[in-house]
Amino acid sequence: MKIKIAIPSKGRISEPSMNILEKAGLGLVDKNNRKLISKTFNEDIEVMFARASDIPEFVNDGVADMGITGVDLINENEADVSELLDLKFGQTKLVLAAPEESNINSIEDIKEDMKVATEFPVLTKKYLDEKGLNLKIVKLSGSTEAAPFIGVADLITDLTSTGTTLKMNHLEIIDTILESTIKLIANKDSLKNKKELIESVSTSIKGVLDADRKKLIMMNVKDKDLDKVKEVMPSMGGLTISEVLSNEKTVAVQAVIDEKQVFELVNDLRNAGAKDILVVPIERII
Repeated sequence: MKIKIAIPSKGRISEPSMNILEKAGLGLVDKNNRKLISKTFNEDIEVMFARASDIPEFVNDGVADMGITGVDLINENEADVSELLDLKFGQTKLVLAAPEESNINSIEDIKEDMKVATEFPVLTKKYLDEKGLNLKIVKLSGSTEAAPFIGVADLITDLTSTGTTLKMNHLEIIDTILESTIKLIANKDSLKNKKELIESVSTSIKGVLDADRKKLIMMNVKDKDLDKVKEVMPSMGGLTISEVLSNEKTVAVQAVIDEKQVFELVNDLRNAGAKDILVVPIERII
């Protein structure tokens, strides 16, 4: 029994998607010779490269068993898939925007005879219906920001991360339609029939996410200083303490901590009596 994982072949989420699979132990066997379908180091798992916009439909239809794509694309395709994990990258928003020099400053300023241009007609229509607006939707496949300035539409809906591109194009955000991030998704039938393998992939990727910005800190502590070290030492799940064969009674202490704690903690531990302090990266926490 094998599974295919669909990931974007190009674009802003392609490289992060490949990176997270590699950290989870699912790197490509021949990463320098990328094919439409490539083998990974697990003989039962293959990676399929596709357009991000096609991935929800591919997973919905069972062409791929799993996929990595955005919430915006899942909802736009109305894909009936299982969302397994939020991958914590690719945060973006689908927004409604109008030219800065227009008289449209809020939803209340929108008139029924106006037009809106978008690459997301399904999500845009749902939003307009919720607001009780019956506007003509002009579907575009790119360069949406230009639409109001060439007479194609009065407003647009478009994706933005920081709003910088919209501002550069003299567009002002009127409202947020959807907040999106990147998800690991699965075909519902595959999740039933290939449950063990799909859960193995999901668990490995979750381990990578849980390990993000975490460090393993290890040190030697004389028995007389142990209580002082315990007082300053944070930990995800308690300290691990083991005996060290030494002339003076000493223990080895280790714990998982947040990366942001490292700088101050190392100094606090030294002052508490810890010696031989090591800070080590963590690839996965299962």
